[in-house]
Amino acid sequence: MSFVPGAPTQVGPVLFRAACPDCRARFELSAGALRLAIGGSRRTTFYSFTCPECGTAVRKPAGERIVELLTGGGVRTLRLHTTA
Repeated sequence: MSFVPGAPTQVGPVLFRAACPDCRARFELSAGALRLAIGGSRRTTFYSFTCPECGTAVRKPAGERIVELLTGGGVRTLRLHTTA
């Protein structure tokens, strides 16, 4: 997951590069096509999207840098809470 090189930072929508592990398609997604879930650990922090080519629901881990890029790009974020 990365910002598209050369894309304007202040003008227009932010686009992210992504790939589908099932059909191996590569594409660009807007912030509205992605969801970010931030959990209490690395195992429970991930981003997800639906592949526009094959329709597969994709879920990938999100490290610190990915979380920073996605939140900075306007991706909707869900904070997961654990019950004690």
